[in-house]
Amino acid sequence: MTNPTDIQAILDSRLTDATFPQLPNLQRGKVRESYDLPDGRRIMISTDRQSAFDKVLAAVPYKGQVLNQTARFWFEQTADICPNHVIDYPDPNVTVGRRLTMLPVEMVVRRYLTGSTNTSIWPMYERGERVVYGHRLPDGLSKNVALPETILTPTTKAADHDAPITAKELVAQGLVTAAQWDELAARSLALFARGQDIAARHGLILVDTKYEFGLDDNGVITLADEVHTPDSSRYWLADSYEARLAKGQEPESLDKEFLRLWVNERCDPYNEPIPEIPPETLITFSEKYIRLYELVTGRNFQKPTPGKSVRDRVEANLRAAFPGYFDNENR
Repeated sequence: MTNPTDIQAILDSRLTDATFPQLPNLQRGKVRESYDLPDGRRIMISTDRQSAFDKVLAAVPYKGQVLNQTARFWFEQTADICPNHVIDYPDPNVTVGRRLTMLPVEMVVRRYLTGSTNTSIWPMYERGERVVYGHRLPDGLSKNVALPETILTPTTKAADHDAPITAKELVAQGLVTAAQWDELAARSLALFARGQDIAARHGLILVDTKYEFGLDDNGVITLADEVHTPDSSRYWLADSYEARLAKGQEPESLDKEFLRLWVNERCDPYNEPIPEIPPETLITFSEKYIRLYELVTGRNFQKPTPGKSVRDRVEANLRAAFPGYFDNENR
């Protein structure tokens, strides 16, 4: 068991702020700081901030690095299916990509009846709804079972939260064209199938995921943001899934559902204050993310050097990659 001194050292190493005033056009998201450069490149820095229920809950050790490096693996594994925005990785927490005109839809692909958020299909089904996102589901299903088929359940942004929408509504509202929807659907299903195949080879079930796409300067649909990370996807351990399902237990997960369930057991996260998450729980959560990375990639996760600032390392690598911005800071 990790002793309190080590736990505090790990917590102290978290990257919670990646604001660098030397870089232009800062955009601060829930988990990333991004900078748009005049030449069309976009710098995206993954912090250790953890979001769920449309808010930041805590900071999880090593989380930003895990996400960035997991996404890198999947961008490389799916480049033949869809072009992506990646240009370079100057630091374990940093991706440099092409700036895109983002499409106002998240393409959510689901193979199992599960979830705990307002946009998840299990809470809808449990309430008695049988048509979800335009798909009719049969009676008699239970939580965490496989759906009759893989389905697309898109969401769109509304007042800073995700809102369910159907394909017909997306097109009718002019958010995407019919041709764009057809391509988004085809690419999303192909990406998911590749993810399922690779995950299965490593003893994992890719349960569901979300994709974000944008248009490049030539109007080409391009995969962006992240892909098949434990923040954007659910993963279950395959070897214990059937036995736990038979007992009515939650599957063993290696994704942020662990933290969602921890919160849901203690409050209504949409209407009540979320309790402080204990350090030990954050460490357990971090270990799940690291285990997923190592299982899915077959690589050892290289933790940052103990006692050294992750922020200082990120800044040093940004200085090396973008010297023009940092060389001018004292002029």
